[in-house]
Amino acid sequence: MASPDEQKTGEWPAGGHSGFASPEKVPSTPRAASLLGVDERITVEPPTPSPMQRDWRFWCIILSLGICMVLTAMEFSSVATALPVIAQSLPGAGGAYIWVGSAYNLGSTVLLPFCGGLAQIFGRRIIMLLGIAIFCIGSALCAAATSMNFLIGGRTVQGLGAGAITALIQIIIADLVPLKDRGVFNGIIALAFAIGSGTGPVIGGALAQAGQWRWLFWLNLPICGLAAILVAIFLRLKTPPAPPGVSGKLDRLDLAGNAIIMGSTTSIVLGLTWGGVKYAWDDWRVLLCLILGFAGLGAFLLYEAYVPEFPIVPLSLMKTRTALSGYAQNFLNAVVLSACAYWLPLYFQSCKLASPIGAGVDIFGSSQTIAPSSLLFGLVIQRSSRYKQPMWFAWILIIVGATLLGHIYANPDSSRTTNFGIQVLLGVGLGINYIAAYFPVLAPIPVKQSAPALAFFVFLRNFALIWGVTIGGTILQNRLAKELPPSFLAQFPSSSSTGTELAFEVIPLIKTLPEPLRTEVRTAFAKSFSVVWYTLAGIGGLGIIVSFAMKRLPLHTQVDDAWGQKVKDRVSVEVELRTAGGRATPMPDLEAGAKHAV
Repeated sequence: MASPDEQKTGEWPAGGHSGFASPEKVPSTPRAASLLGVDERITVEPPTPSPMQRDWRFWCIILSLGICMVLTAMEFSSVATALPVIAQSLPGAGGAYIWVGSAYNLGSTVLLPFCGGLAQIFGRRIIMLLGIAIFCIGSALCAAATSMNFLIGGRTVQGLGAGAITALIQIIIADLVPLKDRGVFNGIIALAFAIGSGTGPVIGGALAQAGQWRWLFWLNLPICGLAAILVAIFLRLKTPPAPPGVSGKLDRLDLAGNAIIMGSTTSIVLGLTWGGVKYAWDDWRVLLCLILGFAGLGAFLLYEAYVPEFPIVPLSLMKTRTALSGYAQNFLNAVVLSACAYWLPLYFQSCKLASPIGAGVDIFGSSQTIAPSSLLFGLVIQRSSRYKQPMWFAWILIIVGATLLGHIYANPDSSRTTNFGIQVLLGVGLGINYIAAYFPVLAPIPVKQSAPALAFFVFLRNFALIWGVTIGGTILQNRLAKELPPSFLAQFPSSSSTGTELAFEVIPLIKTLPEPLRTEVRTAFAKSFSVVWYTLAGIGGLGIIVSFAMKRLPLHTQVDDAWGQKVKDRVSVEVELRTAGGRATPMPDLEAGAKHAV
């Protein structure tokens, strides 16, 4: 029997034939018509819209998904620029500042597989609305924060909502668009991501510079309201029958599996966040968290393979080398992306003495090229059905771009034009992989498994965001302790052993330092950051090695019929059947849906 890698797309079962009842059809034979009689009233389900017949409702759905993506991307990228100001204005900051980013990433990661299961049972719209509501509540809590711990709690709630939103965006697109055409629409979502991640640092920097950082969170509330209204009105998808009763639904959710992966992920994130900040990396508390977390992930995979009837991550998703390569490349690309998004603004603030808003503008070379490259190569993949070559090209760009960052950016006085050009290489490579990594993951599996595959895909991407921030912070911690002048380092005894905390304390002060100390501190930061960029180049090298495991597979041209878009919830039409010349013929005023069924 051929492996999934060797099967053609057309051989996979269409998702709509999974045991769900088919819409009732109007009998079309003369005998059936006579049995029904004249002036029969029947109810028919409209056909799923063809991908070539996307109406304005479809585009309103895409608009609502784009707005939701702008929200989550803006929150991820904006806080890093404003964090030095936030840490100074809230009591109880200390080393807890790093949790402002980590809490958001943790919240957005731990619930991702669970959200995929909830969407399968309760439908897409209700879970998306729930995610938007949670995100809105978290934003209000952050805006009203009176201490650093309060802010961290609000960021955790925000992250929970963001995780649900991010997972549902990809699942809904898979419901609406076949894999072959999906590159274009994922490119549109990537454009929304770029708008959020590109404007986030500028908005965050401007508000922080004006002493109004709380508006960074208050601004989310009206945007959440707009997104919720659009989703509530236009997101109308068919929903397969769910098991009756609460207990029946809970049985389908694999609660034990969700608990294992939530606990494991939390333990790993706790260890990564504590390491080098609150405790040394060889401290028993850090090691215990990491050991328990990774052991828990292993136990989760074993549990999913043998125990639940409805696993949240079916291991059949990872039985081919193409899918495994796609998941790995998705993870590695997200590590590089998050490290650049988080640490590049701080590089410009520390080495170029840029203001918070200026740092947001200085990273436009990378942040504003991700979306156009995603959209362009989405079209390329749609036309060519080839995803291997674009991904190889992307990894080469990432390796070259990160290497040049490490070499050129080691000089704190490098030109603005050179800085921009190097970032463009990196941004284009990240954008291509952002869009292309879906294809090796989804091509080997049937379309009816797209939802759990995408939930796991987004889980890995969000989990990687934590690693990108942590890897950069760990390197910065070690290098700053060696590169900063000892006399200057001695002025920060409480932070001298934890470089990332030191960085956030020093950055606002660099402009006020006398020469030549100011140049020495800038150079120390530049040399420390150069090691971060070289490390990202090494991760890019690992990515291109992993990419060689991919096979070229045909791309699905159908969607899961069980979750297709509804034109209307149900269409009730009055069908008058009459027997004329031995045929059952609908009256001329029939609606198109009924005419199709007849």
